[in-house]
Amino acid sequence: MAWRMPSETAPHERTWMAFPKEGVTLGDDDAQREEGYATWTAVAHAVAEFEPVTMVVDPAETARARRMLGGHVEILEAPVDEFWMRDTGPTFVVDDERPGVLGAVDWVFNGWGAPAWAQWRLSAEHARVVARATGAELVSSTLVNEGGGIHVDGEGTVLLTETVQLDRRRNPYLDRARVEAELARTIGATTAVWLPRGLTRDYEQFGTNGHVDIVATLPSPGRVLLHAQSDPAHPDHAVTAELRAFLSGQTDAAGRTFEVVDLPAPATLRDEEGFVDWSYVNHLVANDGVIACGFGDEHADTRAREILAEAYPGRRVVTVDARPLFARGGGIHCITQQQPALPKVDA
Repeated sequence: MAWRMPSETAPHERTWMAFPKEGVTLGDDDAQREEGYATWTAVAHAVAEFEPVTMVVDPAETARARRMLGGHVEILEAPVDEFWMRDTGPTFVVDDERPGVLGAVDWVFNGWGAPAWAQWRLSAEHARVVARATGAELVSSTLVNEGGGIHVDGEGTVLLTETVQLDRRRNPYLDRARVEAELARTIGATTAVWLPRGLTRDYEQFGTNGHVDIVATLPSPGRVLLHAQSDPAHPDHAVTAELRAFLSGQTDAAGRTFEVVDLPAPATLRDEEGFVDWSYVNHLVANDGVIACGFGDEHADTRAREILAEAYPGRRVVTVDARPLFARGGGIHCITQQQPALPKVDA
């Protein structure tokens, strides 16, 4: 078997999500909870304009999910605590030697390093739940990893972050070589590009310790979209300048030097919790579309749509207000997981 994770731009069979459930992440009062339900629903409806969506729903939330999602989204009942499907669900892979076979990598999920606040033991089963539902071959891994911690170009290149896979709360006994060997086995990565760090807020209490999918992505081989904070008053100004210099000196699996394209941050620098990590990099590429984060900044939101439309030609870019997602620790990419379409195989 030679498993390979396709690029997010490859055709999808569907997108997977998980519906919110009451708890720490959703919010402390009715208004916060309703905001969370509404935002997950808005993202699901936006994705459903382009491809089928299946939502994993805890039985306690089924009635609400059916009411809010309507007939546009398929529901699969299973226990849920955390509902960031990019991280709790499987990473889908294909085997080019067996064109009709889908694989589902089951990373170990421990709530982003087992912090005291995280509720993750139910959702740690989501990779297996989804694999059974899709008929995918389970690719078991002992690597503590999340889907938001990697980005690939589908041709052997993987972006990842030193502070995630090498996090001692995740993988205390692994070094780069062991991580790279496991990524080669599970997703077919032959060239690992290790970003030195992620965005500032991602290292606070409810962060992931540096997920790459809020910082940089690979819209096409040899090209990187990079979060760019232009305001020196924000600590990410220095961070993104460092990452730009780093990525400009890296090469991909084919030996190409990366073309780095800035994706500017919105103008807002802070919310009530401190410096924001609002990032347009955290978008989902869908069939014929891109689901982009919006931040209530008309100029920046419009500019982001223009850059994304250029990066993904032929796809329609739609914006969903992602501020309620970022207030809970993530964005649109974090709550979605694409299932690649398989080529038709003659019987």
